[in-house]
Amino acid sequence: QRLRRADASQRPARAVAAVAAAAGRTPYPSWYLALLGLAEHFRTSSPPKVRLCVHCLQAVLPRKPPARMEARTHLQLGSVLYHHTRNGDQARGHLEKAWLISQQIPQFEDVKFEAASLLSELYCQENSVDTAKPLLRKAIQISQQTPYWHCRLLFQLAQLHTLEKDLVSACDLLGVGAEYARVVGSEYTRKYFGFLLLMERKLQEVHPLLTLCGQIVENWQGNPIQKESLRVFFLVLQVTHYLDAGQVKSVKPCLKQLQQCIQTISTLHDDEILPSNPADLFHWLPKEHMCVLVYLVTVMHSMQAGYLEKAQKYTDKALMQLEKLKMLDCSPILSSFQVILLEHIIMCRLVTGHKATALQEISQVCQLCQQSPRLFSNHAAQLHTLLGLYCISVNCMDNAEAQFTTALRLTTHQELWAFIVTNLASVYIREGNRHQELYSLLERINPDHNFPVSSHCLRAAAFYIRGLFSFFQGRYNEAKRFLRETLKMSNAEDLNRLTACSLVLLGHIFYVLGNHRESNNMVVPAMQLASKIPDMSVQLWSSALLRDLNKACGNAMDAHEAAQMHQNFSQQLLQDHIEACSLPEHNLITVSNLHLAVTTISEAKQCALLSFTIPFFC
Repeated sequence: QRLRRADASQRPARAVAAVAAAAGRTPYPSWYLALLGLAEHFRTSSPPKVRLCVHCLQAVLPRKPPARMEARTHLQLGSVLYHHTRNGDQARGHLEKAWLISQQIPQFEDVKFEAASLLSELYCQENSVDTAKPLLRKAIQISQQTPYWHCRLLFQLAQLHTLEKDLVSACDLLGVGAEYARVVGSEYTRKYFGFLLLMERKLQEVHPLLTLCGQIVENWQGNPIQKESLRVFFLVLQVTHYLDAGQVKSVKPCLKQLQQCIQTISTLHDDEILPSNPADLFHWLPKEHMCVLVYLVTVMHSMQAGYLEKAQKYTDKALMQLEKLKMLDCSPILSSFQVILLEHIIMCRLVTGHKATALQEISQVCQLCQQSPRLFSNHAAQLHTLLGLYCISVNCMDNAEAQFTTALRLTTHQELWAFIVTNLASVYIREGNRHQELYSLLERINPDHNFPVSSHCLRAAAFYIRGLFSFFQGRYNEAKRFLRETLKMSNAEDLNRLTACSLVLLGHIFYVLGNHRESNNMVVPAMQLASKIPDMSVQLWSSALLRDLNKACGNAMDAHEAAQMHQNFSQQLLQDHIEACSLPEHNLITVSNLHLAVTTISEAKQCALLSFTIPFFC
């Protein structure tokens, strides 16, 4: 029980030696232990010497070892190849052999079920979910006498059904898991199943439900590692719920608790208190992965709130931690974390006027996703969305429309759909001659009634888009009504980018109407907020308005200062624009199939010079 069962195959020499020592005998020949020790040494070298590790493990098989040694070696080879190489075919072959052989061996549960778990993960990475599901069902059926693996495999299959939007099947499995954990006396594992079951059922009153779950965690008496692990699990659910709802201000207390909790759990040692119940050995994430996850949700919060320097700081920390972890562990979840972090920092770069860097990072995400069919299918819509946002920033509106249209075709996620439609509407407004398409889009994201998602942030952005359209149509009173609604909603949840955009557009409306005093009252705070974010497009817009306002009011010195600021922002954005358009990655904007994008980039083409672009919404 002192072994971390989920990681046994990752530490082959130590695992086998521990088993032998616990049994008071050495059931394995010395040459086998020596090869495992060498393999482990090469695997844990810095950097890992994966080829030599594989050679050591392969050297076991020609000696025609007993079935137990053969199955374990195939598992270890499959695990190393899966986690540290791109050789999926060989990894799959070894894991399939480990699964086949281990089923014929009594009392060999760890190898048997780890092979099934890893093999199903690999199938999913290859987009063979229909092959993974029956494998997991069989493993679940024969694992009922092994509580740890039975619970873990149930979770794994429930996750597959969730990814396929089959929430009924996922809830059924979570219910089975909760009941099984109750029967085997594991209140700790039962709570994991219970929390997810309640969340997946999407009860009407989410906030009372979250409060109840929080009380359950606080009242539960268990060892410190388990309690903190449960608390992190619950707080991640709570924080992501608020972020999905676009409630950036409301989430702050929960996020602060989560950050404090991860600091506490990082000081605890896994082996301080070992659970006596095998079902309690379940651990939803290693604490090193939890740390990256907390960085990730902090970046998501900072991005929505408009604290872009903070988002950059935590992204750098998270990516540094990921690089260290991936030296020894290339599990798919780490690649997912990396892609999501890059997606958020790319949006930050576009806002802060670093388009060239953003474009290179989009190419980096493409390359990461090409390593895994599953990762690509999960993020293809986001990639096309990011390219669409980049196209807006360099004033390539036709390409932006094509990228957003592709993204809409690829996504079934309602919040992402609404985000894409909102930005596509901004493209149609910018083009000025797409009224029929624009009216159709605006009807589908009408914030006054039947808004398709519950996100506070996206609904506020929809009001802004309507205000922007009314401004371009010259309907200024209507525009002011929409923009004041945006300000009301963005101020309520500290949505700083939307606040800055709304203030500067209101300032522009008052300037057009000749109300210079009211215009100044809007533009000055917009400039201050945009500088704090920092948002280059809004600063450019605000400085132009301040220049014109001060000219109109006869304030020559202030007008000169504002004109100088406008010139500086224009030069920075123009230089970045030229640099981005000169990169070979710029040709990504014309690619409709990003799966082949990186290999089809040719020499860059120059785009039109920078002109005013409409900010997008995060």
